[in-house]
Amino acid sequence: MRKTLRRWHLWTGWLVGVPILFWTLSGFFMVLKPIEEVRGSHLLKGEDAVRLAAAPRLPEGIEAVPLSGISLEPRARGPVWVIPLSGMVRVADPMSGDWLQPWNAAEAVAEVEARHVGGFELANVTLTDAQDPPLDWRRPTAAWAVEDKDGTRFYVEQATGRIGAVRTGWWRAFDFMWGLHIMDLQTREDINNNWLRIFAALATLATLMALVLLPLATRRKTRRNA
Repeated sequence: MRKTLRRWHLWTGWLVGVPILFWTLSGFFMVLKPIEEVRGSHLLKGEDAVRLAAAPRLPEGIEAVPLSGISLEPRARGPVWVIPLSGMVRVADPMSGDWLQPWNAAEAVAEVEARHVGGFELANVTLTDAQDPPLDWRRPTAAWAVEDKDGTRFYVEQATGRIGAVRTGWWRAFDFMWGLHIMDLQTREDINNNWLRIFAALATLATLMALVLLPLATRRKTRRNA
């Protein structure tokens, strides 16, 4: 029995040795920095409180439309209504009640500059494709990727002007390590994939065999010494 277990333990050890090394290295990397710093939260100051000179107005006819929620949010251009409507999101001027156009490139840059902490130097602005978003955005929403000279990207939602995500170089490395950790380098979101299940089961089996072999080996050594 001991020889059989040792043989199986050896082969399962070879099979799971590399995945365990990847799990350990990726896990170690992901705890090197606080998650707030990885997400770039320290690069943006908090949003200012909304101040209105008069009572806000809703767009005409909005009362007759079923809404899942509505919010009044600050923007660089001033406060706006953010209103989800039939699978899309629109914004309106709370003073006039008029619908507003989606954010253009210059307005997206203004949103980042208004909230950025420290020096910001624009390197590039591109509009993402909602049907084929970049890997570091991964949302089916069109957004302006406002890139700083250090490579940090600020994703500003085109429809709402909201800064939806900050992607630093460290975040992209963290995201790669996360994909390695869950064995999904393609989408980096599937934690229920078969590769992870198989290697996790093999690692558990190898550990259980080691726990059985340890007392057997200890008992044999004790008998030999006696």
